[in-house]
Amino acid sequence: MTAQTLTDLLEAGVAGRTVLIRSDLNVPLDGQTVTDDGRIRASLPAVKALADAGARVVVMAHLGRPQGEPDPKYSLKPVAARMGELLGVPVALAEDVTGPSARQKAAGLEDGQVLLLENVRFDARETSKDDAERAELASEMAALAGEDGAYVGDAFGAVHRKHASVFDIASQLPAHQGPLVAAELEVLTRLTADPERPYVVALGGSKVSDKLAVIENLLDTADVLLIGGGMLFTFLRAQGHEVGASLLEEDQLETVRGYLERSGKDAAEIVLPTDIVMASGFAADAEHEVLPADALTTGAHGASALGLDIGPATAEAFAEQVREAKTVFWNGPMGVFEFPAFAEGTRAVAQALTDVTRDGGLSVVGGGDSAAAVRSLGFEDEAFGHISTGGGASLEYLEGKELPGVSALQGGTEA
Repeated sequence: MTAQTLTDLLEAGVAGRTVLIRSDLNVPLDGQTVTDDGRIRASLPAVKALADAGARVVVMAHLGRPQGEPDPKYSLKPVAARMGELLGVPVALAEDVTGPSARQKAAGLEDGQVLLLENVRFDARETSKDDAERAELASEMAALAGEDGAYVGDAFGAVHRKHASVFDIASQLPAHQGPLVAAELEVLTRLTADPERPYVVALGGSKVSDKLAVIENLLDTADVLLIGGGMLFTFLRAQGHEVGASLLEEDQLETVRGYLERSGKDAAEIVLPTDIVMASGFAADAEHEVLPADALTTGAHGASALGLDIGPATAEAFAEQVREAKTVFWNGPMGVFEFPAFAEGTRAVAQALTDVTRDGGLSVVGGGDSAAAVRSLGFEDEAFGHISTGGGASLEYLEGKELPGVSALQGGTEA
């Protein structure tokens, strides 16, 4: 069944109606300051379209993992302030999720006004495994919209979760797929259905265990897998190399050996780093040196050396592989990009992706840390074909899993 869309809802008319919209506003904070507002900016077109059409807009979102109870550290107050700045109109913040403050402020909305509910994960029912508990919360959310209300699911970063504000709410109100979700699904379909080749995937991040299923699937669909980040050391150890004090998942070695055995035979070619930036410790000012991947413990710090980035030769080799591709998916930084001394591998891959875009190929930055990295390194969003707002959801789609939030939107009633 084809999902109803935001366009369908707008065409049906929303003036004077209360519309709940689930957005992804899970942004990084430094105290009360939003340090990367990319997800807020991405959420605004749908919110603005509804407000401009006269809807009374109630935004639902989460931030972090507050364990089912209010925690000031995870309040959406800074997000409401930044949303208001970007929209150019005040965005009110309810002090709770569906309690007295939310009910009062939702009832007091006028046409075109926007209300942000407090972090939905402040209510334990949001993430409950109990269907009845989630349904109860979803019913309370729907009540905020009233009899003529509607729901828009636009938080792609949460569609892989069976949560009240993502899954259960879609059966309580006429449900519509937001433009962010639609755009993400279109891009992911291009990556999985019939990608233009060569198709190169760059995978980084800290743990192999986080990406086992996606590696399994991509071995069958991609042409080349470039392995960086902390996860690379499990691959190098599986080849028999010493990795010093670098991040290592001993329990994944046998699985990784299986991947390497398949590499380039009946599956994608796995390309590993040939050199690594090894440091004296995990710190921005740590002493460091570049060592061959097969001799990581032969430097000044011996077996206590810690790998924090791919080396310059690897960065250039990875970048060349990316530039030769017609389709590229990148998820996970190549090193500890937050420290300038260990950001060059990530920068090289990011730059190569922009070259692919310039030359007419499809480059996809897979959300999460990758999206934060390209922005912190000074790249503009427009330099890439697509920057995902949902790293985890993107990976699960590429694994071939069903996304509950997407399925729920396809089963809704009309506007």
